[in-house]
Amino acid sequence: MKQYSVKQLAKLAGVSVRTLHLYDQNGLLKPAIRTEARYRMYGEAELLRLQQILFYKELDFSLQAIQDILNDPHFDIIQALESHKLALHSRQERIQTLMATIDTTIHRLKTKQMLSHEELYEGLPKETATTYRNEAITKYGAETVEISEKHLRNLGKEGFQQLKAEMEDIASKLIALMQEDPKSAIVQQQIARHYHNIRGFWGTAQSPDLQAEAYAGLGDLYVADERFTTVDGKTNPDYAQFLQQAMRHFAETQLK
Repeated sequence: MKQYSVKQLAKLAGVSVRTLHLYDQNGLLKPAIRTEARYRMYGEAELLRLQQILFYKELDFSLQAIQDILNDPHFDIIQALESHKLALHSRQERIQTLMATIDTTIHRLKTKQMLSHEELYEGLPKETATTYRNEAITKYGAETVEISEKHLRNLGKEGFQQLKAEMEDIASKLIALMQEDPKSAIVQQQIARHYHNIRGFWGTAQSPDLQAEAYAGLGDLYVADERFTTVDGKTNPDYAQFLQQAMRHFAETQLK
């Protein structure tokens, strides 16, 4: 089996030798063996673990969170890689959207113009946007939808894009955590972000009503309507189920 010195591994993975020393010291990535001269040597298992570490770091997980995930006895590397692929697709789509709208964002910042009604549904075909809006009115009422739309328009282009980017970042992290228990602390940490961001979209962030039932109901909607958890044109029912369970647990334990 081929083995790599710390310098060889650092060059191969694009990290510093100092980083690998740190990972060794905190137990995140131990070498396979140490030679009699105390040199660190790494094998295939360590290469795969380092790949996972770098994937999770790309998604902005802390080193402690990464260590907890990788040390979980139920950790499945194949499932993790599949989740990483979905998460990276989601991030790629977010970056492309941000790049495509950056000129408009700069313009809005300079002119301080509010979002138009159409821009709230930017990226959706007009017919689809109208369908979504009408469904929301039927389910939640015209007043609720109008309050949300007014709040989002008042955010301006930059604020609205930040809200969308935050939601996409949360989604990519949750996708990467799908192998975890939906009730686990690390998942619930991201669900808390999701909840506060959803309140931002609803325009109810300052409301004393914590909206426990509405938030749990949104999780049910994710399962019932595949459009809300579609990534790159592909439905993801497993993610919808995972999100529903995590959101209901959060509503029942944090919002009551």
